[in-house]
Amino acid sequence: MKRLPFYQSTLGKKAIVAVTGAIMIGFLVGHVTGNLKVFLPDPEPGIHDIDVYARFLRSAGEPILPHGGVLWIVRLTLLSALVIHVVLVVQLSVRNRMARPVGYASQHHARATRPARWMMVSGLVVLAFVVFHVLHFTTGTIDPAGFQEGAVYSNLYQAFTRWPFVVLYIVAMGLVALHLYHGAWSMFQTLGLDSPDRNRALRWFAVVLSVALFAGFVTVPISFVAGALDSPSDEVASQRIGSD
Repeated sequence: MKRLPFYQSTLGKKAIVAVTGAIMIGFLVGHVTGNLKVFLPDPEPGIHDIDVYARFLRSAGEPILPHGGVLWIVRLTLLSALVIHVVLVVQLSVRNRMARPVGYASQHHARATRPARWMMVSGLVVLAFVVFHVLHFTTGTIDPAGFQEGAVYSNLYQAFTRWPFVVLYIVAMGLVALHLYHGAWSMFQTLGLDSPDRNRALRWFAVVLSVALFAGFVTVPISFVAGALDSPSDEVASQRIGSD
């Protein structure tokens, strides 16, 4: 089997890590935008705007693609990006360890490796959270008693009116934000976008992006548990729209 020189090189692996990371950042921006639809007024009584959005995602591409086709393309793309990202990060970490079999000679170098070690730990925690999140809101495995297929608003309400879930998601999104900040800055460096005259702006961009995503994501559970968002309507319209 012919080897791919670019993929096998450290630089190539870092570039692929950066690109797959950018794909996931794009997903997070889109995801938080969709989540914030819980604050929009209902287009019709008993039909929540975020449920309409969820129906759109499942019906996009019809009739050229089957029902849910676009959504599954996005899911598979994200899954592929995530798997490739994790595998290459682990490979790079192993390669770095093999290149330095002896401990660092100075404390300065030891300090320099802390962000890399932090990224590995936070990345594994974020990966575990992604699995938990899918089992919670996509399959309903975590809380089957309160889960309703397609009723996004109702599922969010059922989860985020309970403090354990709220605290879990706030902590998890904090780790995602920290991982994103370090990852975004590393991405700029790997792709050659950094330079002395714009490093300050790039760092601020990474800070603003990570803080904005964190704020956007945690605003939803906090609003539910604080009672700022109404309980789901007793009407079944919001459930029917998700099951069409």
